[in-house]
Amino acid sequence: MPRIYLSDFADVVSKSGPPKATKVREIKNRPAYQPATDFYKPMRDGLVELHRTAQGKSAVTALGAPDDPKKVASYAALADGYKKWWGRKDLVWFEPSRNVYAAHGVEVVVNSSLGLHVNGVPHLLRLHLKADKLTKVRADLIGALMLSTLASTVPGATMAVLDVRNSKLFVAGNGPDGVGAMIDAELAYIASLWAKV
Repeated sequence: MPRIYLSDFADVVSKSGPPKATKVREIKNRPAYQPATDFYKPMRDGLVELHRTAQGKSAVTALGAPDDPKKVASYAALADGYKKWWGRKDLVWFEPSRNVYAAHGVEVVVNSSLGLHVNGVPHLLRLHLKADKLTKVRADLIGALMLSTLASTVPGATMAVLDVRNSKLFVAGNGPDGVGAMIDAELAYIASLWAKV
């Protein structure tokens, strides 16, 4: 059974025509994950550690100054965006959830990046760190998968995607009707194509 990650699935859905099939082929044939090649891993890990150890907002600044010169501008923009989103909110860490959504013989690993009580309300947050602006369609898709797979893991939690650079929070459940049907249709497409690429 093919197993892909939530970001992979969102990448496939955001494409059409031949690039869509190319993306499925890339996912199927890529080498095993190597942390050293994950551009944003230090930022994700840094935010987790910052909240897990209850450091203040000022600690985000250090995350924006990595040792790798290729990351300096990007990480600085992410740190600025995250601090702006944090604002005056009271953020308290809890362990984020992970689960699997399966349909048509394809499994999608759905995980949240951060578990935070935001002003007392539990939130499971998925971080969007890439330079491209997060579209509402992509955020709705990710949010719908989070709702269907993670809502039972933290009852009453708000599921959301945070576009870190732009300090914009997309709350799940505010998307159009039919997102679930679209998810299943896309998984049927991936399942059909998987054996052929």
